[in-house]
Amino acid sequence: MTDLRTHAEEIQEQFSDQLDIDVDDVVERLETLVNDYQVPLNEARRSVVSNYLDEAGMERDQLGGGGGGNEHVQVAEVDEPEQWIDITAKVTELWEPRSDSVGQVGLLGDESGTIKFTKWAKSDLQELEEGKVYDLGNVVTDEYEGRYSVKLNSTTTIEELDEDLEVGNDDVTVEGALVDIQSGSGLIKRCPEEDCTRVLQNGRCSEHGEGEGEFDLRIKGVLDDGDEVTEVIFDQDATEELTGITLEEAKEMAMDALDTEVVADEMSEGILGYYYRVTGPTFGRYVLVNDQERLTDPVDGEAALIKARSI
Repeated sequence: MTDLRTHAEEIQEQFSDQLDIDVDDVVERLETLVNDYQVPLNEARRSVVSNYLDEAGMERDQLGGGGGGNEHVQVAEVDEPEQWIDITAKVTELWEPRSDSVGQVGLLGDESGTIKFTKWAKSDLQELEEGKVYDLGNVVTDEYEGRYSVKLNSTTTIEELDEDLEVGNDDVTVEGALVDIQSGSGLIKRCPEEDCTRVLQNGRCSEHGEGEGEFDLRIKGVLDDGDEVTEVIFDQDATEELTGITLEEAKEMAMDALDTEVVADEMSEGILGYYYRVTGPTFGRYVLVNDQERLTDPVDGEAALIKARSI
């Protein structure tokens, strides 16, 4: 209950300028979601905040971090979503956004490592430049499948610094046979809401409800080096490289078969049992694959497949 009240007080503070919110009411809402419906606390908080945003007629990027000031943290210290923080970081990489609602997307880094950032197009913020260092105030943290990120919004302040910053490398490299393809791999659909990338389950987002969704590719796999196993995630680009199957080809397969499951089955046939070396950051229990290399053909493909079925 103490934890729920702490979250409730933070939510009340965030809306202190817009709504007259009773902390006990917030606690009750959180308690219902967490205890009665078994919703994870972070998801419950996000849902309650969304309800208050609707009540206030606000967009999420209009919501500030409250009146108490933000903690200045290093990127490796980001370990919880929906936190309003200040960071000093270098833009280490930018890439092309996949949505018109996103102004910029890339990586920020400091001595502790790197973290993904998103800047919304409607936030009307200045453009960040690759290689430049910035003080970023009032950014909000987010999390998806154990991977943390920060989002720049209309309340974010940006100050370019005339200095350089050494960026730490938080990537790891693992090798092993790909012995299992987990559920939720292949052709998936994500929530179409601009601030949400959750995978739809039976056509439904856990926060935003039913929706058409947007197609994406993903492989959630297990590498086994003989001593220990490592869970890995390949995003769309990494999945296309791994399997040789593009998103468009995957959608055509699913349409022909009237079943999205055929995509994961087709992908599995070409990758299970092979040995790979992958490199990427760790988030939660996963390694997120940025670079990959197929090392050899399976020494014993049948043995690998038998082992996969036993996991």
